[in-house]
Amino acid sequence: MAVFTKVSLKEARELLRRLQLGELQQLRGIEGGIENTNYFVTSDSGEFVLTLFERLTAEQLPFYLHLMRHLAHAGIPVPDPQADPHGEILHRVCGKPAAVVNKLHGRSQLAPQAVHCAAVGEMLARMHLAGHGFERQQPNLRGLPWWNETAPVVLAHLDEAQAALLQSELAYQNHIAASSAYTALPRGPVHADLFRDNVMFDGEQLTGFFDFYFAGVDTFLFDLAVCLNDWCIDWDSGAHDAARFDAMLGAYQGVRTLTAAERSLLPAMARAGALRFWISRLWDYHLPREAQVLTPHDPGHFERVLRQRIAHPVQVS
Repeated sequence: MAVFTKVSLKEARELLRRLQLGELQQLRGIEGGIENTNYFVTSDSGEFVLTLFERLTAEQLPFYLHLMRHLAHAGIPVPDPQADPHGEILHRVCGKPAAVVNKLHGRSQLAPQAVHCAAVGEMLARMHLAGHGFERQQPNLRGLPWWNETAPVVLAHLDEAQAALLQSELAYQNHIAASSAYTALPRGPVHADLFRDNVMFDGEQLTGFFDFYFAGVDTFLFDLAVCLNDWCIDWDSGAHDAARFDAMLGAYQGVRTLTAAERSLLPAMARAGALRFWISRLWDYHLPREAQVLTPHDPGHFERVLRQRIAHPVQVS
């Protein structure tokens, strides 16, 4: 999350009154992240998160907002977009599309243990199953077509070894995507960005998933691989952590068993997840946008994860 657009107290008060959420008590910009403008909003009726969308369009946004509402009403602990008296959940603030969601309680677990990984795996599988009844369609906008489009833009910022790695891995992922095994992978709405800072815990109890603004229809396996690449690694080296990996994968399969195609392609999708975030972090780091509060992520982290995934493929035991 970040602050690209300054929201005044007056504009925040008007929005809360329009949504019948009470009187504004506090408005505070949220640091971190790189896509949208985010504020914590406290009113006399509760705590909320206000998001102004800096890249996503009003045509794209209904998918994300209605997916969150669908999942919330299916019992998945995710933020529920707040509607105005006409039932609209997409609003405008400072001339930009915006949404207000309830603030989840708890805090992120940035040093997860096996118990936290198991909780994420179980809830992720429940979320995938709950998404089956969601009828809106929108692709993962940061999927393979975006990688192919963006890689040439960031190549100029890489050294020779990095450029060779990026090009060879992109060729490999295009090859995988053209295979019959990949075509057979189960698909549906996915989060696609379920990192440690996008999950809330109260102790060992998972209290919510949030930040769905990279969601889309993609393979469930890719979604799982993104989680495994963040929750189940040694942070400094990017190396596989077997105990946390087994905990997450075991809990996931306790709810939804992986298919044969998913089991065979997990090593490739783990590489795909690392490639996706290496490319996006290279893009954000070398071609940043201006923001009042913005801390770009280190792209070298996912380069290390990708190299680990290539050298030491992860397997379903």
